[in-house]
Amino acid sequence: MDIKFYNSLSNSVELFKPLHEGKVSMYVCGPTVYNYPHIGNMRPVVVFDTLRRFLTYVGYDVTYVSNFTDVDDKIINESIKENKTEKELTEFYIDQFKKTSAEIGSLLPNVTPKVTEYIKAIITYIQKLVELEAAYVVDGDVYFRVSKIQDYGSLSGININDLLVGARVEENIKKESPLDFALWKRTSIGVNWDSPWGKGRPGWHTECCVMIDTIFPDHFIDIHGGGYDLKFPHHENEIAQAEAMHHNKIARYWLHNAFINFGNEKMSKSVGNVILAKDLIEKYGGPTCRLVILNTHYRQPVNFTDETISAATQEVNKMTSAYRQIALQLQINNVDINQGKPEYIEKFLLAMADDLNTANALAELYVTIKDANQNLRNKEINLQKLTNLFKTLTDMFYILGLNITYKKLSDDDKLLYKKYLSTKADKQFDVSDKLRSILMEKEIL
Repeated sequence: MDIKFYNSLSNSVELFKPLHEGKVSMYVCGPTVYNYPHIGNMRPVVVFDTLRRFLTYVGYDVTYVSNFTDVDDKIINESIKENKTEKELTEFYIDQFKKTSAEIGSLLPNVTPKVTEYIKAIITYIQKLVELEAAYVVDGDVYFRVSKIQDYGSLSGININDLLVGARVEENIKKESPLDFALWKRTSIGVNWDSPWGKGRPGWHTECCVMIDTIFPDHFIDIHGGGYDLKFPHHENEIAQAEAMHHNKIARYWLHNAFINFGNEKMSKSVGNVILAKDLIEKYGGPTCRLVILNTHYRQPVNFTDETISAATQEVNKMTSAYRQIALQLQINNVDINQGKPEYIEKFLLAMADDLNTANALAELYVTIKDANQNLRNKEINLQKLTNLFKTLTDMFYILGLNITYKKLSDDDKLLYKKYLSTKADKQFDVSDKLRSILMEKEIL
């Protein structure tokens, strides 16, 4: 199966060819952990978890890495405000981020590195850049020399001359150029480490470079992902350092997801419309929140509105109802529920292979559900087809990360369902309604 992605580096759709046959290396920039994640933070979590699931399903051995930035000015300020150490603060919010990610249906990445675990490697990396004259030291600060990179701006499309013309009067007269960025910051405030340049902490743009460098032995990966807002300056500056260090652009494919809007407006702390992910998930459920995100192609903005949430809720209910009805019929008829084949998944996979087109993939899922419901309404149910439809839906739900479940029936459950059918047939509706309520509570119906 040919897989294609829109590569932000070339601004074109390209055929996916991994560096090593059968294996995929993927790194996605993770959160700075100083508060609960808002729903916007969940877009890359959902997008790249779905990508990882799809690639794994079609046979690739995926190494998926996503970091936690646990040292930052915001963290220091928040720890002072909450009267906690930086470690106490970040460990709490890392746990909260993992919890929320799981609730929205995402698997934990294979590796979740923390910046503070890589300080020694960061210092070594910066030292090497200084030796290569790609960085310079001024009064304990270390800056990257952007003038060393001829094609700086290749990812974001930003022109250096335009940046220089538009630059404000540079307050930091230590830098050779307004474009140069910090690799190491001298400081005695908050958490800091000893270095050849004095006490300080690393700059944001270097941290991801070093974690990729350390975790992936090729110093070059297949896919680098993140939000669209990271293209400049963060990802651009990552590429600059990698070009100076290894003469590559870190990744062969750069994938960027668009934003999440709330009520058709981009979420903003200044506007005050930032919605915490945990609150939305608690109110509407993980599958519904995830489906709102998946209903839109990852390169287009997602709108969380009353309408999109309501529509997603209805679709999740339809999925759940159909899935449980199939599981019920198979188990009542003593069919091995795990023996089906995903015979109806080809078009779904082709949609996913087309630049992760989850919207089109979902359309195929709905066709499958319609087919299943039609089969359930037949006087004579085709149990073999139903078994294959069940397997197809199971695989689709897995790839999309939709936590749609069914009940494994005990003998007592089967007797209860048969009693429900008999009382309903005998028009004992008071009894059948009570039994139906019990079956629904037990998530059988």
